Amino acid sequence: MKLESLRLNNNAVKPNSKPMSLRRREAVWGYIFISPWLIGFVIFTLGPMIASLVLSLTDYNITSAPVFIQLANYIKLFTGDLRFWHSLGITIKFAVIAIPLNLVFGFALAFLLNQKVPGLAFWRTIYYLPSVIAGVAVAILWSLIFNPRFGILNWLLSLVGIDGPGWLASPDWALPALVIMSLWSVGGGMIIYLSGLQSIPTTLYEAAELDGANSWQRLIHITIPLMSPVIFYNLVIGIIGTFQYFTEVYVLTATADTGLGGPMESTLFYNVYLYSNAFRYLNMGYASAMAWILFMIVLGLTLLVFRSSALWVYYEGELRK
Repeated sequence: MKLESLRLNNNAVKPNSKPMSLRRREAVWGYIFISPWLIGFVIFTLGPMIASLVLSLTDYNITSAPVFIQLANYIKLFTGDLRFWHSLGITIKFAVIAIPLNLVFGFALAFLLNQKVPGLAFWRTIYYLPSVIAGVAVAILWSLIFNPRFGILNWLLSLVGIDGPGWLASPDWALPALVIMSLWSVGGGMIIYLSGLQSIPTTLYEAAELDGANSWQRLIHITIPLMSPVIFYNLVIGIIGTFQYFTEVYVLTATADTGLGGPMESTLFYNVYLYSNAFRYLNMGYASAMAWILFMIVLGLTLLVFRSSALWVYYEGELRK
């Protein structure tokens, strides 16, 4: 009887041991397949992040060995560097204006291009194409558009009797010019909005129309609530991208002597000041401290948006309490 019970116990264990070994093999192969990404993440992302955190606690100018100075860089940023606060203020001001404009324009374009109009594929391509073309080439193009003497924008304004401003040459108009230029890439968000609009069931609109809802009521009570997850996504991406704004402003407004945003530092964005400290003044430790402060600001704003999403983001099928 004892031998028979042992055989039964062994037979009961074996079926359970095979799935465990299969799961273990699957896990091993899974890690093998993702190992190129893991290695790349450790070498090119996590490693540099840790190195920059260490350098932010040092006085390091590339030409000599780093000298550990604890929190001196952070203390100087918050208490003794007026340009730090000036650049942060300009970046926040730009974000407060540019992010809502990009959200509204992207949604409006997507809403229009979701209608039945002739040549729909052509118009969608035309509006999306500028978001693919970015960087220095776009900055040079806009420098010609904003030229106060022979730029096309001031020429168009002159046709209606308006004397155009100096745009990038004026301290008062340089930042608004960059806000206008940021709408150039609104097509990227438009495509995401468009995919969200096309996923809304048409039965909801038909039911609302039968109940007597007009176009405005359908937009407010159906379209926008169901599009709130897409708006939430574009808002987070917009915050991250806006606080990293660099290429266009550096190409268009950076001065030759200091490398800071002109005219009169009216476009001294945070990333421009960070870049100047790192590669023009060779204050790598100081620039690393600025980078970590920027990381904490973006992280804090992103977490704030995530916490607020429970109040305004609606997911279809989710029960509201």
